[in-house]
Amino acid sequence: MDKRIDLPAAFEEKMKEMLGEDYDKYLESFKQDAYQGLRVNTAKLSADTFQKLSPYELMPVSWCQNGFYYDKNEKPAKHPYYFAGLYYIQEPSAMTTASLLPIEEGDLVLDLCAAPGGKSTELAAKLHGTGLLVSNDISNSRAKALLKNIEIFGVSNALVTSEPPNKLAKRFPAFFDKILIDAPCSGEGMFRKQNNMIRAWESNGVDLFTNLQRSILKEAVEMLKPGGTIIYSTCTFSKEENEQSVEYLLSLDNSLELVELPLFDGFDHGHPEWGLTGNKELVKCRRLWPHRIEGEGHFVAMVQKKGASDCLISIAPYTFSQERLSKEAESFIKNLGYPFDMSRIDVQKERVFYIPEQMPDIGGLRILRCGLYLGDMKKNRFEPSQSLAMFLKKEHFSNVLDLPVWDERVVKYLKGETIELNSREEQICKDGICLICVEGFSLGFGKLNRGTMKNKYLPGWRWM
Repeated sequence: MDKRIDLPAAFEEKMKEMLGEDYDKYLESFKQDAYQGLRVNTAKLSADTFQKLSPYELMPVSWCQNGFYYDKNEKPAKHPYYFAGLYYIQEPSAMTTASLLPIEEGDLVLDLCAAPGGKSTELAAKLHGTGLLVSNDISNSRAKALLKNIEIFGVSNALVTSEPPNKLAKRFPAFFDKILIDAPCSGEGMFRKQNNMIRAWESNGVDLFTNLQRSILKEAVEMLKPGGTIIYSTCTFSKEENEQSVEYLLSLDNSLELVELPLFDGFDHGHPEWGLTGNKELVKCRRLWPHRIEGEGHFVAMVQKKGASDCLISIAPYTFSQERLSKEAESFIKNLGYPFDMSRIDVQKERVFYIPEQMPDIGGLRILRCGLYLGDMKKNRFEPSQSLAMFLKKEHFSNVLDLPVWDERVVKYLKGETIELNSREEQICKDGICLICVEGFSLGFGKLNRGTMKNKYLPGWRWM
């Protein structure tokens, strides 16, 4: 069947000019199916280990070490491993940006336009629980989806905010080591995968987005430390939103310089002739075209700010509340097999949080989550949270029901149903709070009473 779709005439003329002889190949790409990809959560297991566990036939994505293609007929979002946070479903080209940003343990990292969380979850995995990840999205509804993905991945060192970039810039001047900007854009690179983007392009064009991108870039530069790095990406082909936005970024601070990015097979370099300044350094950017790679359209550029970070503006540290931890909560946390630093526990209206070591003052910001939400202090008991379950490994909890992936009770549990234990399991598990796992990976909590497991899986996350 011919999958050719009608493209706006103005867009076609622009693409003919940009691609020249390659234009017909670009059109041919619309007859192909979009590629499906998933990215392994290396905070929970290695890519090699996942390949051995995977029920799907996987092919590696060459530009992302933990990225894989899967067959379009598979449904990995309907598998217990997805609910265990072992992978994130992500378009292969979109994996590029976070995979290229050189995160080091202890870094202070900002994902400025973070929802729904594909890039934030990869940045968090690279931090290995150290430093701080600030994941922000100006849309509160989108930020809620971002928070869910961060919690499914078991991230403990994140601050999830929903603020405009200019407000963050006032609070965090010269604060971040690494900043990722997956900018709002006209979406030309996604026309094959999402046909509705064509109608949006006809309504908005590129001017709306170039202005928005430049306002974001201006604030990002203010938040970058000397010696720090910004990576900028879009899913569009527009030279105004790509090379010309990078030119604007470089104009904001003369200490910024472009970093050469890898030229993977099929990647294209940036095009100085599509800029306005004749800056030959733009060749260090990277373009991904859907007729040259197994993925959608994308653009990536990385800049570094020269200088040493020894003269930074001091930012006040996080202010802990004066609320006291209950005896039940303290006992529960101390009996876990993870070495929580009790001096970093904070109580907020009976909700208990574990605050990252480098958390700054957050007063006045719209916060969806600060650190790891551990649970709630109730009368004479502590109720552990779903996010704590996703953070914990099997060996961290003394009372565990570990089910094989083929056991029908796994899906029953994920649907919120009560499950029954067999006689062998009743001998292993004790009454009370129990960590439910699949093949050794955490899914959530239950409360066991005489062989019956009351379901504690978070209702909003249930298998539908």
